[in-house]
Amino acid sequence: MNLHEYQGKSILESYGVAIQRGVVVDNIEDAVAKAKELNSETGTEWFVVKAQIHAGGRGKGIVTETGSNGVVLAKGLDKVEDTVKGILGGHLVTAQTNDKGKMVNKVLLAEDVYYPGESEPSEFYMSVLLDREKECNVIMYSTEGGMDIETVAEETPHLIHKEEVDPRLGLQGFQMRRIAFNLGLSGQAFKQMTKFVNALYNAYVGCDASMFEINPVLKTSDNKIIAVDSKVTLDGNSLFRHKDYAEMRDKTEEDPIEVEAGEAGLNYVNLDGNVGCMVNGAGLAMATMDIIKLSGGNPANFLDVGGTADAERVEKAFNMILRDPNVKAILVNIFGGIVRCDRVAQGIVDAYKNMGNIPVPIIVRLQGTNAEEAKKLIDESGLDVYSAVQLQEAADLVKKLIN
Repeated sequence: MNLHEYQGKSILESYGVAIQRGVVVDNIEDAVAKAKELNSETGTEWFVVKAQIHAGGRGKGIVTETGSNGVVLAKGLDKVEDTVKGILGGHLVTAQTNDKGKMVNKVLLAEDVYYPGESEPSEFYMSVLLDREKECNVIMYSTEGGMDIETVAEETPHLIHKEEVDPRLGLQGFQMRRIAFNLGLSGQAFKQMTKFVNALYNAYVGCDASMFEINPVLKTSDNKIIAVDSKVTLDGNSLFRHKDYAEMRDKTEEDPIEVEAGEAGLNYVNLDGNVGCMVNGAGLAMATMDIIKLSGGNPANFLDVGGTADAERVEKAFNMILRDPNVKAILVNIFGGIVRCDRVAQGIVDAYKNMGNIPVPIIVRLQGTNAEEAKKLIDESGLDVYSAVQLQEAADLVKKLIN
């Protein structure tokens, strides 16, 4: 589950990570009042207005309606309202969104932390994630923080450092110091960075995250180390342990069909192909998508109906698949282990009749318990449904029908 920047920062702060303070605004009328509150708390006179969407590259992104960037510095209270107007309610297009962009329903008014002082501010990159192959957590960091970290990784990978952490032992003191040393820090900033790294790692482990990314981590002009941004992904399988974090889910940022599927107990992921898939089991789904690809088609979705495939469930699945105008055919591939194939076949027939005319051909492959009875039900239904026994047979039908 992805979080907004302000939500990620609230988690970080609860674990003792120093953050860039700010207030969330969801309507223009409150913007100036919230900015005054922030001014009284922090003393900041300039305000960073940040679009809150689940996508990176907001600073270089463009709000299509106004031409504004997704992150803008308002140099004074008198600039706040117009700056917020340029972002809030618009569609922000970044390198990580589609051409339509994402609607900005909230902005974060944050304090300006690039103030003058005894030294120049420095931006670092830092993230914590899991390396499944090495079975350890990894802290990735670089002296080259900022908006172009992807370019740094591609063109100068030697500037990206990694610190591997054994989850059984936890993060060790010498590792925190090595990170601070490799970032070129000394004195107060060195001590601050070791504390920052420790708190960040504790946050990552404590909230069962899949990833914490802070870009940039800022060394201020007075040698404080703070998180200026946060990109957080939580492990959805752990949310039963974190009810408060589960409530942070923003469904407006997710694909509406995927949200609907989840509420119906279906596992659905939208793709960009032309053959809809309905299967039971993730492994079988992957094999089905492979065979579609080999047959010359492209999977339009991943859809796992689980162990139950009655008429109501099948009808919901068909409706979701058919909302994609690119779908030219639907392949149903069910292995009847616990679920009986004849019940699935009857569910398909009943769903087809309930829906009326389905504009694309349906190929059904049912194997396992009562597979023969299931094939007979499909063949004798009189509907525009093609039955197959072997997976290759189903693939050949897909190839024939989409061409």
